[in-house]
Amino acid sequence: MGSSVTSKLRAVLFDRDGTLVVDVPYNGNPDLVRPMPGAKAVLDALRSEGIATGVVSNQSGIARGMITAADVASVNARVDELLGPFDVWEVCPHAEQDGCLCRKPAPGMVHSACRRLGIGESEAALIGDIGADVRAAEAAGATGVLVPTPVTLAEEVAEARLVAQDLAGAVLLLQEGR
Repeated sequence: MGSSVTSKLRAVLFDRDGTLVVDVPYNGNPDLVRPMPGAKAVLDALRSEGIATGVVSNQSGIARGMITAADVASVNARVDELLGPFDVWEVCPHAEQDGCLCRKPAPGMVHSACRRLGIGESEAALIGDIGADVRAAEAAGATGVLVPTPVTLAEEVAEARLVAQDLAGAVLLLQEGR
């Protein structure tokens, strides 16, 4: 069943912290990057099927002066080294109150990633660990999948249409449900 279904899915975008790597708040240190269990296997499987992979990450620590854009770039480079290569990276450096169009749950980074990949939003999915990830996907016209962690709120889980226990389960839902 998978092939006709998966053929519609051309890219899977991931939230970074708490989804691809263990969340270290405002991390500016590449040495602290630890992949989430199973992340590499899931990414390798997607790439082997010809599905593009990308990262969309809110990094408000930049706006708050807690980390620099260079710190974020070095952490992202380490994520790419451990889990990549990713086809596209999108980072929002703004704080919540900046009212930008890129910070999740706004759809800006999803739109930008799809544009850069040359695909329609309906051909993309976004997997993340909080409601803002799912809302950003849906606002953009992509499919959102929630993979809850201990910080995910119960109402975010209740709101999400697709919920999986881990990244492998999230990809399975995408392959079954499209």
